[in-house]
Amino acid sequence: MTRRIEEYLELPYTLVVVHDVDEEGNAGWVAEVEELPGCVSQGASPEEAVERVREAMRDWIAVALEDGVEIPEPHGDIDYSGRFLVRVPASLHADLARSADREGVSLNQFVTSALAGAVGWRSGVRRSRGASRSRRSARQASARR
Repeated sequence: MTRRIEEYLELPYTLVVVHDVDEEGNAGWVAEVEELPGCVSQGASPEEAVERVREAMRDWIAVALEDGVEIPEPHGDIDYSGRFLVRVPASLHADLARSADREGVSLNQFVTSALAGAVGWRSGVRRSRGASRSRRSARQASARR
């Protein structure tokens, strides 16, 4: 059985909202639905960006249903173990181990801190894939109207 648009809109899709400043210094907020590629909108406030991305979700889902395209399900609550294996070049391993030693922490703690910093974890900053590109595209579309 195929779901209706309203049923999809009730599902717990992941919204990512980030503050963004484009190359020209224009500031605003960008909201993106992680599971729906290209479903992005913007607003002057986080609330406006979310309201607009919900409208974009409706349009995205309507077009997908019309075209017979499979609509991704929400990621939901995935349980992560906190463990994963990463293979790195021996030289990088050595550099990381030396850096951890200089900091007086374990290699595991050093790498965890470096990874957390790379993704803005615990700082309240979360990057959207293509937030600046999305703002630029939206401005260009507005300019054409």
